[in-house]
Amino acid sequence: MKATTRRRTITAFTVGALGLGGIAVAGPALAGGDMFVGSRMAAAQQGPGGGNGYGYDTPMGTRMRDGACLGAGVTTAQGTLTDQQKNTLVAMAQEEKLAHDLYAAFAARHPAPIFDRIATAETQHLSAIRTLLARYGVSDPTAGASAGTFDDSSAQATYDRLLARGTAGQAAAFQVGQEVERADIADLREALTGLTAADVTQVYQRLLTASRRHLTAFTAWAAR
Repeated sequence: MKATTRRRTITAFTVGALGLGGIAVAGPALAGGDMFVGSRMAAAQQGPGGGNGYGYDTPMGTRMRDGACLGAGVTTAQGTLTDQQKNTLVAMAQEEKLAHDLYAAFAARHPAPIFDRIATAETQHLSAIRTLLARYGVSDPTAGASAGTFDDSSAQATYDRLLARGTAGQAAAFQVGQEVERADIADLREALTGLTAADVTQVYQRLLTASRRHLTAFTAWAAR
């Protein structure tokens, strides 16, 4: 990805852009900002099933499906996106990478299998967003980025903060997982407002189902 394109895209976000309820609003990012600051923390209920996603177990032994967004591929036609909606797509890629990298890091430190399983699901979610980025000719801000690294200073600050919290102990990592999934749920709901492109709608709705299930799973593990 060309550096000039990436800079032009990333500066479309403010602090909070990748957090709860703050996707794709105009204004420059603030260096060292936290993308979850000032965000909504509304709890989400578990959504309906669907998709050929990864499965994982709750601590009570209940098998859950992830609802991963590429189980059958992006099966609807390409539509039209505004510039703001393209910026939102970029923000979604950052969010999915952040979630994956956090959960993978927690999986290496804590024994609960939920971290590894949901990290695997997040890989599929990022793949779905990358499919959409390619369809709409939008540069991928996560291309070539190593685990735990982000070009956007706000994303990097948030990752570093949440990683430090979650590595302190498994209970704290469950709390971080819940926070990240609540953020994703709020942002996806916001992103769906006014969206007309059928393929992007399909992916966002499946991501929303998956995030609701991830939240349910993290909440169940935290309550053990």
